[in-house]
Amino acid sequence: MNGFDKLLKLAKNTELKKIAIAAAQDEDVLKAVRTAVLEKICIPILIGDKEKIMELSQKINFNLDDIQIIELKDDNEAARAAVSLVSSGEADIVMKGLVDTSIILKAILDREIGLRTGNILSHAAVFESDKYHKLFIITDAAMNIAPTASEKKQIIENTLPLCHSLNIENPKVAVICAKEKVSHKMQATVDAEILVNMYKAGQIRNCIVDGPFALDNAISKEAAATKGIKGEVAGDADVLLMPNIEAGNVMYKTLTYLANSKNAGIILGAKAPIILTSRADSDEAKLYSILLAVICSKRRVYEAVNY
Repeated sequence: MNGFDKLLKLAKNTELKKIAIAAAQDEDVLKAVRTAVLEKICIPILIGDKEKIMELSQKINFNLDDIQIIELKDDNEAARAAVSLVSSGEADIVMKGLVDTSIILKAILDREIGLRTGNILSHAAVFESDKYHKLFIITDAAMNIAPTASEKKQIIENTLPLCHSLNIENPKVAVICAKEKVSHKMQATVDAEILVNMYKAGQIRNCIVDGPFALDNAISKEAAATKGIKGEVAGDADVLLMPNIEAGNVMYKTLTYLANSKNAGIILGAKAPIILTSRADSDEAKLYSILLAVICSKRRVYEAVNY
């Protein structure tokens, strides 16, 4: 799959999914939801300050006649209500609106009403760039600060259902570092060696894991050939596993603001898709994130799966 236009077609070719949106009084969120409703890919449940939601919706010409609105002005209560709707089966997807990430995550991790699975949560961003021949995934740019090798294994496994929902049946995972050779002075390269050995031993399945890769060798066949780097992943990666949150976050924002790339983000590892976009993300990015969550929900990939 090489573009978000195909993502839209894939999302439309399914039953409507219900999205519970916490603190929905955000203009860009409402613009994205309006488009998703017009495209008939979701049924929103708007939770938050009803007066502000209606005011913003009128401003953007979003007809709320058939849309459920739950009045909860307190952000904590709105977050808990959105998560409860999903954990009880009344909705399929949670979406963050105008609320702090820490508040929505607290509700998601709540032992009573939350969406825990026992796995760590991780963020995955899907990008479309005119410099690359297909959609690719960056993980983790938002959740895990300095994951260990075992945590990186879980991050890879979290990403696999997303890949499968995008019809990438055997994803190529590149473990990204600052250099291509293992150096004990650089922990990321040591982690890459551990992960590749896990893959070779059959401890990571349903994908191909290789590394360490400098970024250029993971996405450019020419760069890989110049350095004599071979293998199925070299120059053709589907997933870029970043060494830490700093590298992932800088990569995400560089692609967003300097490369004019299209992107969508989603939280993985929970019982249901979680749309947790940045407040600075455009309504287009929020719409693409909705599409991504709908596709994942369609495949029911958030049931407990052991890879």
